[in-house]
Amino acid sequence: MENQTDWEKLIRRMELLMRLKSFPVAFKMLEKKEELENIPFLRRSGHKVTLCQLITLVRNFDWTVGAESDDFLFPACPSILGLRDIPDTHKDGTFRSIVWVKTKEDGRKYEAAIPRIPLGKYEAVAMAPLVYNPFEPDLVLIYANPAQMMLLINSLQFEDYEVMQFYCVGESSCSDAVARCYNTDKPSLTIPCYGERRYGHAQDEDLVMAIPAGMMEKALRGMEALYRKGVRYPVSFAGVEADPSSMFPPAYHMFDKVMENLKREGNRLLVGVTGGIATGKSTVSAMLKEMGAPVIDFDLIARQVVEPGQPALEKIVEYFGKQVLQDDGTLDRKMLSKIVFRDFEKRKKLESFTHPAIYEEFFNQVSRIVEDDPDAIIQVEVPLLIELNLQYLFDKLMVVFIPGEEQVRRLAARDGISEEEAANMLKSQLSIDEKVRYADFVIRNEGTPKETRSQVEDLWASLKKIQKERKK
Repeated sequence: MENQTDWEKLIRRMELLMRLKSFPVAFKMLEKKEELENIPFLRRSGHKVTLCQLITLVRNFDWTVGAESDDFLFPACPSILGLRDIPDTHKDGTFRSIVWVKTKEDGRKYEAAIPRIPLGKYEAVAMAPLVYNPFEPDLVLIYANPAQMMLLINSLQFEDYEVMQFYCVGESSCSDAVARCYNTDKPSLTIPCYGERRYGHAQDEDLVMAIPAGMMEKALRGMEALYRKGVRYPVSFAGVEADPSSMFPPAYHMFDKVMENLKREGNRLLVGVTGGIATGKSTVSAMLKEMGAPVIDFDLIARQVVEPGQPALEKIVEYFGKQVLQDDGTLDRKMLSKIVFRDFEKRKKLESFTHPAIYEEFFNQVSRIVEDDPDAIIQVEVPLLIELNLQYLFDKLMVVFIPGEEQVRRLAARDGISEEEAANMLKSQLSIDEKVRYADFVIRNEGTPKETRSQVEDLWASLKKIQKERKK
């Protein structure tokens, strides 16, 4: 039961982003009941219990607990976990018809619909707060309100999207969360049932989701990405009587215009080029340029649109004040960065001033290049391409990669700073490993210039092939 994941780091970050009120629960089925003895700090109940009681002891009392079939009050709980079969009086619908349905036939259908972990595979179950790295779980139970759950769903869907289907058998909803997730290996959200609220103390606003343990890192990655895009909990209210247009991301307002400008002129191919600090983006870009790929530099455009006399600079000064200007009338970038660094609303406002002008100049440069060469493969250097959510502008995305440790060493050597200072600088950006997840092509630049050039030549050949096939 050795841990393979640093659960404490992952869960602490998720707790912060979701503002959870109770511990995410590590849930593990055990093939032998003797395995319970090997789990540190595990408590066994001195009386018969329900499954929902055990879950609450973990998520609210901070306990590590375990149970085998005989520890449960009624057969319904252990049968859902596959620890025992249900009696014939359950299978024929008698038990459910006592309270929950009108007839024994309804009870029979009810019982047959309840998902269960396969019988005979396990002898016990263990649960613990996942933040303590107790063991490598099969799945994770998270209790949260509907708004928090919506954020969690969005986070799981962010990467490798698929629609989610959720179920509710009614009473015995733990089967919908635990057993359905276990059997399908997919997240399962449900409404805690009457019994879980009566005996397990689930609150009025609580929903529960079971997530396969292997999908927790994906969920956090999605949540971090959405946070950078401004999708957060608690949800700030726009005001039902207010004009909400200014509260949407600037890209929403420009979307139709951007899409119109992105209609392909000729057979040009737009390749977004990005990476991290000191990964060697300029080196790779220069190689591509030698092979025939003209360059558009977003950083250069961003500087040009805020030069003195430009409309964007006038709007920035009007909103932020003359404190963001230097003595010579040029923009004080360091001062402006300090202002917007931790204030998402002010950053959105800044983007609303600069992005339209940046886009306009970008499209103008694309048009000029295509006018001279309709088949141009255009590389567009954007250091913060992914952080600014600009992926949709490009046909393909290429990331220049070096391992994080090498990135720290190169940055320290380049800027004449300590490796500790370099590491802290890198923490302010999206990690290079995360950026690679977005890439269509990756150039590994930690080797010799010859090795890098060989990869760039392969990339160029691939881009030419893509362009040729698209022209057919």
